[in-house]
Amino acid sequence: FPEWQDPVYLNRQDWPTWKQAVLLIHTPEHQSDLEPMSPARRRLAYDQLLANQLALRLIRGQMRRTPGRAMNSTYTLLKKVEKAFPFKLTYSQKVALDEITADMSSSLRMHRLLQGDVGSGKTIVALLGMTIAIEAGYQTAFLAPTEILAQQHFDTIKSLVEDAGIRAALYTGRDKGKKRQSILDNLSSGDTQLVVGTHALFQEGVVFRDLAMAVIDEQHRFGVHQRMSLVEKGQSVDLLVMTATPIPRTLTLTTYGDMEVSRLTEKPAGRLPIDTRTISVSRLNEVIAAVGRAISRETKVYWICPMIEESEVLDLAAAEERFLNLQSLFGDRVALIHGKMKGSEKDAVMKSFSKKGIDVLVATTVVEVGVDVPEATVMVIEHAERFGLAQLHQLRGRIGRGSQKSSCLLLHTGNPSALARDRLETMRKTQDGFLIAERDLYLRGAGDLMGARQSGLPEYKLVDFIEHANLIQTAQTDAKLILENDPNLLTDRGRHLRLLLYLFEQDSGVKFLKKG
Repeated sequence: FPEWQDPVYLNRQDWPTWKQAVLLIHTPEHQSDLEPMSPARRRLAYDQLLANQLALRLIRGQMRRTPGRAMNSTYTLLKKVEKAFPFKLTYSQKVALDEITADMSSSLRMHRLLQGDVGSGKTIVALLGMTIAIEAGYQTAFLAPTEILAQQHFDTIKSLVEDAGIRAALYTGRDKGKKRQSILDNLSSGDTQLVVGTHALFQEGVVFRDLAMAVIDEQHRFGVHQRMSLVEKGQSVDLLVMTATPIPRTLTLTTYGDMEVSRLTEKPAGRLPIDTRTISVSRLNEVIAAVGRAISRETKVYWICPMIEESEVLDLAAAEERFLNLQSLFGDRVALIHGKMKGSEKDAVMKSFSKKGIDVLVATTVVEVGVDVPEATVMVIEHAERFGLAQLHQLRGRIGRGSQKSSCLLLHTGNPSALARDRLETMRKTQDGFLIAERDLYLRGAGDLMGARQSGLPEYKLVDFIEHANLIQTAQTDAKLILENDPNLLTDRGRHLRLLLYLFEQDSGVKFLKKG
């Protein structure tokens, strides 16, 4: 292949050619040839990082050239909705809202990521942004990954917008017949100003009169094609995507470099810290007795069952066994929820848990994202040493959402590994999702981040995010200079870099993501 890297930089780094590096990695002479700091490994890692940064900058450049609609607002509707809030916005919520309203008043399309820890109030910020589009006479859509979450978001949003006169609707795959047709008619006529929905919103029969803003919650749960199909239901749609998975800054740079990023770093006022303790499984009977005392005080309890080598069948068997054990002690106040249940069954259990009836919910990790039951103040995580840090943090975020004191009990085997002990100790010491994400990255490496799949992060087989941290910044600077001088990659080096994009499968990403 022709050389795409700058020859001066290659010589300064004392790196081999692409061919030499690839051959050495596949047929190493010594173990050291495979180490992160070996010249061949660093060369290939830099190639991958440069391909990534070029692709993200090409996408971002395309997005910035895409005309949007400048929505100038008097903020009358926003203020009406804000009055319905039971609390004041945090400082970082105000900053994020200012960034979103500035995007929406710009003549360019918004393409923004709203990153916030569990319980930091992302939905509220997104809703206030949507009022800008509604006040300007347009429609908005809020997309959630599951029916449970869509219903929950709809209930929250409806209670906040009713007094402001905003017409909101819920649309999921469960809506059939006349009800479904009525919802679709109100969307196409423009009578519905804000719709909350699931994947059902992607269907061809869903037509908006004038969609101007789309909010996608837990964006990694949707494919690029799905996001595109929603955005294409309107003209120059402003896009706000949200994630509750804290992502370390280095990975934010390599994953979301095509987007502007807003971060929520505080919890709403009145939220108490969660008392997190690590307890040996040998004290299981004491923990069960504590659960009994908790439910006698009308507190609700999550009991999370362990992951067993990522086998859903074994996970379910473990959960069913614990459910039967707790049910024998506490009777019908205990329920079971798992991923194999139908949507309607899960909804019924969650409804019962959030109202009266169920006080102990035995669950697999299905409760990990988004479910909001303020009365739940105790969580037991069985065999916590089997979970990754990010996942433990996401699970713990299901409690501590009300004004009551909450406790999280991490049950572990008597002698966990050093790595597992480090994870449990990190959980005990901090509730800062971004600190936890940085520690997770350090402990596991980006390629093996627990939750890398669910967080939508690209796989980096060659890059070590600790050892190669300086290469990330260099690749970002290099990509910026390349595209400033050769925006369409038409020079000799530009054509060679197109080959690099192809080798790291970034060419198709550019084509897909140009539309957002």
